[in-house]
Amino acid sequence: MAITDKNISKERALHIYKSLLLPRRIEERMLKLLRQNKISKWFSGIGQEAVGVGVTLSAEPEDYILPMHRNLGVFTSREVPLYPLFCQLFGKAHGFTEGRDRSFHFGIPEYKIIGMISHLAAMMPVADGLALAKKLKGEDAVAFSFCGDGATSEGDFHEALNLAAVWELPVVFIIENNGYGLSTPTSEQFACEHLADRAKGYGMHGFNIDGNNIFEVMETVEKARKLALKGEPVLIEAKTFRMRGHEEASGTHYVPDVLFENWAEKDPILRVENFMESEGFYTKDDFKKFTKEIDESFKKKLDKALNASDPTFHEERELSKVYAPEPSEFPPQKEGNETEMRFVDAIQASLKQAFEEDDQFLIMGQDVAEYGGVFKITEGFLDQFGKERVRNTPIIESGALGAAMGLALEGFKPVVEMQFADFISCGFNQIVNNLAKSHYRWAPPLNVTIRAPHGGGVGAGPFHSQSVEGWFMQIPGLKVVIPGTVEDAMNLLYSSLHDPNPVLFFEHKKLYRSLKATIPDKSNYEPLGKAKVRKDGTDATIITYGMGVQWALEIASEYEKKDISLEILDLRTLLPLDKDAIRKTVQKTGKVLLLQEPSLTLGPLSEISAIISEECFEWLDAPVMRCASMDTPIPHDKNLENGFMADAKLQKQLQKLLDY
Repeated sequence: MAITDKNISKERALHIYKSLLLPRRIEERMLKLLRQNKISKWFSGIGQEAVGVGVTLSAEPEDYILPMHRNLGVFTSREVPLYPLFCQLFGKAHGFTEGRDRSFHFGIPEYKIIGMISHLAAMMPVADGLALAKKLKGEDAVAFSFCGDGATSEGDFHEALNLAAVWELPVVFIIENNGYGLSTPTSEQFACEHLADRAKGYGMHGFNIDGNNIFEVMETVEKARKLALKGEPVLIEAKTFRMRGHEEASGTHYVPDVLFENWAEKDPILRVENFMESEGFYTKDDFKKFTKEIDESFKKKLDKALNASDPTFHEERELSKVYAPEPSEFPPQKEGNETEMRFVDAIQASLKQAFEEDDQFLIMGQDVAEYGGVFKITEGFLDQFGKERVRNTPIIESGALGAAMGLALEGFKPVVEMQFADFISCGFNQIVNNLAKSHYRWAPPLNVTIRAPHGGGVGAGPFHSQSVEGWFMQIPGLKVVIPGTVEDAMNLLYSSLHDPNPVLFFEHKKLYRSLKATIPDKSNYEPLGKAKVRKDGTDATIITYGMGVQWALEIASEYEKKDISLEILDLRTLLPLDKDAIRKTVQKTGKVLLLQEPSLTLGPLSEISAIISEECFEWLDAPVMRCASMDTPIPHDKNLENGFMADAKLQKQLQKLLDY
């Protein structure tokens, strides 16, 4: 039966009332603590409680909820234990992030709550992934994703809604339209009359409701959930108002007084009180008694949290939280026949083997299904593994990456194919702020593999030829893998697929069909982060990775004819780095050339140079030298591109090092 004010029993009305009252009273106490300087910041949801509480009361326990920072009522209505919740809000050691993040920037998977990050709308694609996971498992569950009116201008909002509609996902998006994005009124944010009208453009249902009427919220959410379970996603715009500032320090001077007066009359708690009085359920004296009971219900837990221990810093412990540990049981080693493969064949074979062994793997990206991907890596995958596991996406990057996080939270092992590594910039936030940081903050391991064809030498110009791996080297929580041989293309991809952390796997386009080798036809797992000596030498070392390995092997062969012995160290992964291997080769030869395809300034191997200078200085017989591409965008014309690339100056730089 639908939830309306006409069929609410006395007991149900009281439960709804107390569910609204608890977060309100907690917030009022928090504002006092803020004025006493006992907490540092507070984002108030006073006046908006009906939305978060109404959604949560109408959702089922198996449904996911992705709240924002004004949704304390989501946590209290899901009956999250108050002591660790208060510790979290106070930044204490017993909080859900143990002091690693503040306020509502956390999730509690056992309560099906997935928390926010500061970047608005970033969690909406994650809701798509959670919803897809439930759909693939055949479970009747919905993902409810919150955002504010300001977030509806973000790209992730549009990508998430479009993807949900195209994939017919069981997801409900809730816009809490409180009239302002910090201080910017909605009249300066969008021109349409109702944000819910945007649903039509995506082919989904849209509802515009009074967000301060909890009965209307619950009735609408009940209806939306039924639609979502049929594969018809829903956008709900809940009109509401925040009675405090964006956060307390910002004040409310930019809001006309008349708005506060008008919305005070629509206070969600006052409206429920009026309803219960009109029905003869309770009196004003009863409401005072209920308020006192609510205050007593959390007072001791709040006081205990205020006096709880602050986090203490232990360097080893903090570092141990960044990455999920490697599997305790590695996939068993496999014997294979020796087969000649191209670089591209090895990648395809590795991917196919993983998909055959474990049906938790799925791949999504642009043109990966019927077309087989622009480089034909997934050709034939659709027929073998089916459309549920081989999924075309719209032309999106951020939305696909966010959805991958949601899938990983549900135990899937998603692979996202960037059509070209250059386009990864469109999904940068999902990678560096969502995927990379979540495990350190609160999340379980996130097994997400991002495949990215990169590199120049193919005349593809500035937007299809970049080597962007260095962008991600300084982001703890990610792993960055770049194979330079056929065998590594196979085994390092297989290892990346099984690593329980987000891995960026860069595949050089020029090597796809130009590099061949005879290797075992079965992939084998190895822990990521181990460099490999490709050629022993004594006179100097070339440290490199990816395409640089082939350049180094070629020039080392030429110098052998001159009786000059070059060692080649293939880093294989840029994050984590194998510092032991770097120190060992520097100590052995005393001369080092750092060879990379990216441009010189702040390129990946600049970090290697710093490591050598700090940790290996006494072993050096010459300055550390670098050989890199020019500090310009990569040009299209073949002559210009040849001059741009690092290998054009490799012999000159190497000879300079040897002559020192």
